[in-house]
Amino acid sequence: MSAAHVIADDAEALAVAAELAADFRKGAAERDARRRLPHAELERLSASGLLAVTVPARFGGADVRADTLVEIFRLLAAADASLAQIPQSHFVYVNVLRRHGTDEQQEFFFGEVLAGKRFGNAQSEAGTQHVQDIRTRLARLPDGSYVLDGVKHYSTGALFAHWIPVLARTEDDTLHVAYVPRDAPGVTVVDDWDGMGQRTTASGTVRLESVPVPADRVVPHHLTFQGPQLHGAVAQLLHAAIDAGIASGALAEAVEFVRTKSRPWFESAAEGHPTAAEDPLLIQRFGELAIRERAAEALLREAARAVDDARADLTDDSAAEASIAVATAKVTAAEAAVEVASALFEVSGTRSALDSLGLHRHWRDARTHTLHDPARWKVQHIGRYVLNGTRPPRHGLL
Repeated sequence: MSAAHVIADDAEALAVAAELAADFRKGAAERDARRRLPHAELERLSASGLLAVTVPARFGGADVRADTLVEIFRLLAAADASLAQIPQSHFVYVNVLRRHGTDEQQEFFFGEVLAGKRFGNAQSEAGTQHVQDIRTRLARLPDGSYVLDGVKHYSTGALFAHWIPVLARTEDDTLHVAYVPRDAPGVTVVDDWDGMGQRTTASGTVRLESVPVPADRVVPHHLTFQGPQLHGAVAQLLHAAIDAGIASGALAEAVEFVRTKSRPWFESAAEGHPTAAEDPLLIQRFGELAIRERAAEALLREAARAVDDARADLTDDSAAEASIAVATAKVTAAEAAVEVASALFEVSGTRSALDSLGLHRHWRDARTHTLHDPARWKVQHIGRYVLNGTRPPRHGLL
């Protein structure tokens, strides 16, 4: 890998993201149809410097605001939701290092990120009692190092990663993150993801068999949840940005299709509306969809500002306010993504359902991504906070 560009500030980060998104959009339908994994595109993403924009300034990074980061993800997801999903975990685990990495760990890993190295994800497990039931084990050896054993699923980014952060429990059952090289002995990444949507994320299986882990590659993640924290808020904010991006991309495709390909319904044509874009019923529906998309984007920006405000003055109250703002944005963005991606066919007509056009990727991506964690529980926590002042729990998903 050649040396990555180092982005200077928020404005440059947004300009680079917009340029890449425009290029990535061109091949998105073909990649999805053929399930062509975006190796070349990810190399460009690394080289661009976008993966390092949250590295703290004292280590040479741009340390961009949260509203900049979510706009980067929204732009990328509007172009290709699979591609945007891949670095979500990368930024989550950069954030883990910001919070609980030692000075030496931060200096090393932030240097790796600035050089264009990518973090993957080995977090979720299948067949356990629930999502927080982590059975992967990090056993300490007499010399202070560790050995890692377990099986992970939905490991988005692992196949493309240079480093795979692995969520595991030590002997005392506390959560840690082990940062493991992708090519470490005992690590096997299996490309067995067959989801109907987000087809090119390669969110498959990671097997860990007696993987050696030096002590200085382990971070005590359990400490994250012992005080006010933004770990879950930042992670969920990026998911919300992906959903908002899917809605934006689907709406843009619908607009283009209706303007250039759709025929007017015969009753509309008979009333003097020669094109589908002049059909008053379609105009009404597009107005409704635009309102949904704009509401999702507005709440996303508001949530990002709440995260930035909390980061500047982190207390139980500011963390709770940020989490609730993010949860509100996530629920709204998820609903908008599914509705707009489905309505694309409603407003475009029969031809839009042709498999060869690949327009269904937006709905498949929306329906798949919004299953990540249930919106109904976010609504519960919002209601408890508004009605009774109950702060949301610190479990990493809010």
